[in-house]
Parts: sequence; C-alpha cells; structure tokens
Amino acid sequence: MVALYRPGPMDNIPAYIRRKHGEEKVTYLHPLLEPYLNRTYGVFVYQEDIMSASTALAGFTGPEADMLGYAIRKKKAALMTEMRHKFVSQAAERGVKPQVIDAVFAAFQPFERYGFNKAHATCYGLIAYQTAYLKANYTVEYMTSVLTAFRDNEEKVAAAVAECRRLGIEVRPPDVHRSFVEFTVEDDAIRFGLLAVKNVGGGAIESIIGARQADGDFRSLADFCARVDLRLANRRVLESLVKVGAMSRFGHPAQLLEALDDALAAGQAAQRDRTSGQTALFDMGSSPEALERPLPQVPEALSRERLRWEKELLGLYLSEHPLGALSDQIAQYVTAYSGDLKDESLDGQRVVMGGIVTGLRTVVTRSKETMAIAMLEDLQGTLEVVVFPRMYATSGGTFAEGAILLVAGRVDHRGEEASLLADAVWIWEDAAARGPAAIAQEVAAGDRGRGGGRRWSPGSGAGSGNGNGNGNGYARSAAPPAPAAPPAPAAPLVAVVPPAPRVRVSPLRGGGVTVLDAPGSPAPGSAAPAEIAPLPPAPAEATPSLPAEPLSSVPAPNDFATLAPDREEPPLPDEARDVAARASAAPTAPLEAPDTGVLQVRFTRGAGTDRIVWAMEELRAMLKGHPGSTRVVFHIPGPGGGTLPLEIRSGVAYDAELISEVHRRLGEGLVRLELSVGARA
Repeated sequence: MVALYRPGPMDNIPAYIRRKHGEEKVTYLHPLLEPYLNRTYGVFVYQEDIMSASTALAGFTGPEADMLGYAIRKKKAALMTEMRHKFVSQAAERGVKPQVIDAVFAAFQPFERYGFNKAHATCYGLIAYQTAYLKANYTVEYMTSVLTAFRDNEEKVAAAVAECRRLGIEVRPPDVHRSFVEFTVEDDAIRFGLLAVKNVGGGAIESIIGARQADGDFRSLADFCARVDLRLANRRVLESLVKVGAMSRFGHPAQLLEALDDALAAGQAAQRDRTSGQTALFDMGSSPEALERPLPQVPEALSRERLRWEKELLGLYLSEHPLGALSDQIAQYVTAYSGDLKDESLDGQRVVMGGIVTGLRTVVTRSKETMAIAMLEDLQGTLEVVVFPRMYATSGGTFAEGAILLVAGRVDHRGEEASLLADAVWIWEDAAARGPAAIAQEVAAGDRGRGGGRRWSPGSGAGSGNGNGNGNGYARSAAPPAPAAPPAPAAPLVAVVPPAPRVRVSPLRGGGVTVLDAPGSPAPGSAAPAEIAPLPPAPAEATPSLPAEPLSSVPAPNDFATLAPDREEPPLPDEARDVAARASAAPTAPLEAPDTGVLQVRFTRGAGTDRIVWAMEELRAMLKGHPGSTRVVFHIPGPGGGTLPLEIRSGVAYDAELISEVHRRLGEGLVRLELSVGARA
C-alpha cells in the first residue's frame, strides 16, 4: 500500500483493489511476467518490477536493467531513448510481439513521476505499522510526541492539534503552573510546552520550573516576578506568556499587561535586595499579601485580539479559531485543506478551499498589469493563493484581509512549497446563502471550461492519505485521486449527521467512540449512534457526481485492440487504456531541430486566460533553462479565432529532454509544440 501511493503506480490503485478482491480477473501483459507480478496482481508497483520485466522480456543484464530504471527515475530523455531502443530490439529478438513490447514500455513510463523500490517501501511500511500501533493503543502519548517532534514547524503543529481535536483529545494552553519545556501528558489531555511559545527561551523556562518546584505555585504576578530570574525572563518573555494565557490564573491578559511594568519593577528591586544582602520586609515578618497591589480594572481584550496573539505567538489558534463555528458548514463546500496540498500527487488538480484572508500583497507584471498574492488560512494552516491580473481586475476587492472566502483553483508545487492558482472566488456569506449544490454546479462548469480536473460534489473531501483529519472534528476518506470516468448510476447520497455530545474517537478500526460529556452516554468503547439523513436533491441541471473510483466496465478505445489482439482482456488496467492507446497511435515527435527550424508553441483554444498566462510563464522558465539556437514563436489566441504570433528573443535547445519537461510540467492538451522550417508560421 505504501508503494502504491506514489505518483508512478497511483493510477492503478483502483485496479489493484478490484483484482485483490476478485472483482476483476488478474491478467499479465506477457506470461513471462507472471512470476514477478503475481504478488501485485499483474500491476507494476515497485522499481524492481521494471527491472524484472526488462530482464524477463529483453534479456537485460542486471546493470542494464538498473540503467533503465535510472533513466526512468531521473527523466534522462536521451538515455531513455537509448534504453527503449535496446529493450524493443532485444525483446523482439526473443519473440515478444511488438504490440506487447509497446504496452509493457507504456506501463514503465508513469514511473517517471516517482515510485518506490522495495527496500524503501519496506522501511516506510514498518515505520507506518509501528506508529499506527502507538497511535491506536497509546493515543495521547503518541500525539504528545508528535507535537514535540514538530514543535518548530507551525503548520505541522497546527495539523497535529487539529488531529487531536478530531480524536477528542483536549490540547490545553501553556500555563506557568503546569507546563514544562516540551508538550506533556496531563490526565487524558495534552499540555502545551513553554518552549513552543515564541520569545520564551530555555533559560527562562528552567527558571520558572525551578521556582515552581522549590516554593510551590505562584500566588500572583508580583510573586512570579519576585521569584523568577528576571535576567532570563525579561519583559518580552513575560508579555508573551501573558498574551497566550499562561498566567490566566492571576487575571485576564489586559489586566496583567497593564500591571506588568509595576510588577517587574518591584520584582527587580526585590531581587537586587536579595543579591546585596539587604533585609527585606518579608524578613521582618510582613505578610507577602500586604505587598500585593490589586490589578487595575480594565476591560478584557476583544476575542479577535486574543486570537491574534495566539496566532502570532503559538503559530495557531488554540482556544478557538475564527472559522471554528463555521467548520461544519465549510466542510460541505471544500475539497481540500491546506495540509493536503503538500502531496505532490495533487499538482495540477483543481480543488476548492475555504479560509480567512490573513494578508495580501500586489505585484505589477512586466505588462504593467496588477496581480495579487493572498495568504489564505484554514483549520490546518496557511496557503499562498495567486490571483492573476484578469481575475484581480474583476475580483480583487474580494480578497480583503479578514474576509472568509471559498477559492477554486489549481494546485501548483514549486519545490517543497505549494500554492493555489485561483480561477474563481466566492464570499462565504454569498456561498452559504446559495447552498452547496449551486456552488458545486459553478465549480463543475469551471472544470469543463478549463479542460477537466478533479470533479467536485458538495461535501466531498480530498484526503492526502496521511490518516489525519480535516481539522473540523471529522475524518475524511483516504481514497486517492483517480482518473475521471464516465458517470454511472449511483446509490442515493446520504449525509451522516454526528451526534451532539462531544466524543473521543478511537484510532482503532472499529474501536468506536466514547461520549465524554453527555448524560446517559454509552459505555467506553461502544459505538455512538449517528443519524442518517438524506441530502437535499441537487438541481436537475447540476452536474452528476462521479463514483468514488473508476469502474472496470469502461469500454476499451477502438484502437486499443491493436496493442494485444490475441488476448481476451485488455493487458493494462482500465485506468491506463486511454493513455496507452493515445501514446501508441500518436506520431513520434522529432527529437532534433533542423538548422533553420522554428519551434511553434500553440495554446489550446478555449483555455482560460489565466491558464495561458501561467503556461507562458512556465514555458519561459523552461526555455531559459535550455538555451540554444532554435527560434521560438508563441501563438497567443486572439478574438475571432485568430492568433497573435510573438517571437521570443532568445533561442532554445530543442531536444527530447525539453519535450519531456514541457509535457511533465504542463500536462497534455494545453500546449502543442510544432517544428517548422524557415520564417515563423
């Protein structure tokens, strides 16, 4: 399972499941492959499967098979061409039919997107089993360790806290009387560690813990300042502790901040007297309470201000979240959360996110147009949203700081960072008034207008396969993204309405839930009942939702039969038929440009302006990385069906590596590369 969830074999997950459960006959591209693929039901899963197939069919030696795997993994286009030629010729010499050779090599190619070797998958699987066991049997202790391990990563801490909430585990705020350096287990809850508070260092924490252990809990803010080493715990440290509620036993934060200067002055004076050996009033029998000043009577800080302090100093909203009251409603509209988008398999997928705008900056492009970069925060973290000029011109005012929005767009990965390329936006109040079905219809229409992408239905979730919740207190399906398939009749949709009492969810499969705060609750470990209510019917014109995974009854394309005419069933899983057929029928692109060659770059008519602008920026970056002598002309779609030719100043080195990179980064269908001779077309 670990290896299947890599981009290379991921498209074959539904076929693997069907074959494992006997719902689909296990077939092999060639009988010689059965000894190597019988344990994976005829599906290529590991890097070693490619090496074994090349050895069995083409007689590759070990080093040759490893070289083929290297060419695929590292996307070495020239080496791939050489190894393919060798594979085809040697397999043909051994009597393998050309159609089968092409089909086998077509099954190799998805591994360009990354696949595991068996040793790697084994290590991952072992660690996954160990951590799953700990999470299932020592849940609070395990999640405490996770929070400690991710202490310096705000996004991961936020995701772990969201998972604790989903499991019914309380995460308590930092407290100078109860917290230690790291996160700790406290009863059946987790106490926030002081080291996770910004501006609070290890020396100050050791002084606080030492004073607490030596003389007991602190009586007041003044007592705290008199006993803790103020050379280590300075004003900035104390202010941070006050703002995150770590001193709430003394009073509310606004009072403590108002009294902080006087308390610090008194504490520093007391510590100077102790250091110099002077006699203090305490030593003459005066009561400590007599020196206490009452806290000033000031109104409490607004909830929004307290939440801002938490976000700034803890990296997350701990006591509550601005979206907390809306989380159940927003979950009906969104298809992904910020924590999901780290998964590179979502690159290029169209998703819908909901969140609050926490920042906005504008950028002026080279064409003197204005675009924007917005920071959108949901229950799992913060994500960068790119708003291109055309959309910013019509919807820029929507991205106001503090606004709660639904944003649709495509996921874009740049290194380890993910962003969302926005193409549609709705103000939350408007979306809520119209309902999930109406918004789903607009999102589906946008998918059709932009050439596909992930299909969407109200309340659908896009799991990342990491086992974590979506941060709103409910689990998501961990089904992987699957290629689109024609609609099929589906069972009536139902919504599971959670019971009202707060519950503890067991990580064990079938472990049930425990009601924590409702009278007459079932015994621990028993399953809490849930009501089943039908969803309101969608409008008749709404786009029908697709089944959760592709069905095996998809008819094979007409030209697929040429790949293996002597076999009763298609040699590839259903999900790979169309790709293999198109690849087999497509003419081979030239790998070298003539001396007077011109590379014509054409964009699919009907693609949105934002997508074309994005594709042009991507192409410019790729062309810059492949300098050469071949001229390049962009053909920009214009009104009335015409195009506007635009020649790029610098040339490009046209080769197989460039072609492969363009297809890998931009996908199929958006851009078409053509070679012509002489002047621009």
